[in-house]
Amino acid sequence: MADAFQVEGRVIEGLPNGTWRAELANGHRLTAFVTGRAKKDFTGLKAGDKVKLQLTPYDLSVGRILVETKI
Repeated sequence: MADAFQVEGRVIEGLPNGTWRAELANGHRLTAFVTGRAKKDFTGLKAGDKVKLQLTPYDLSVGRILVETKI
């Protein structure tokens, strides 16, 4: 995606179907998900974990989790 951009956020809670609620530094909350083979790498996400998200300017309410950032 040419228009996509990356931001950092933290996981607030786990939701059904392998999705999570995440919050950005500015307080914006969104639904986050993982695609494809990466799903098995993110099964242990829990509230408070920091993640890098990919968003598009077309829908800021949904983001894709790219990596879990280590503190």
